[in-house]
Amino acid sequence: MAEKKVTGPASYFPSIEKKYGKPISHWKSLLKKMPNAKHSEMVAMLKNDHEMGHGHANAIVAHYRAENGL
Repeated sequence: MAEKKVTGPASYFPSIEKKYGKPISHWKSLLKKMPNAKHSEMVAMLKNDHEMGHGHANAIVAHYRAENGL
């Protein structure tokens, strides 16, 4: 049986962890501190405060929000 290929926002996680040197759980913990923020505000925080690229920031935020029913 073949391994299931990771798709969607999570497919970016290995490259995000490699590029920024922190686990995805670190980035999710930062987003958790913004319970009332909109998607775009969360993306902006990752980009502005942590110099993350838009695609990577968007992938983390999309996954986080889906995982938490936001």
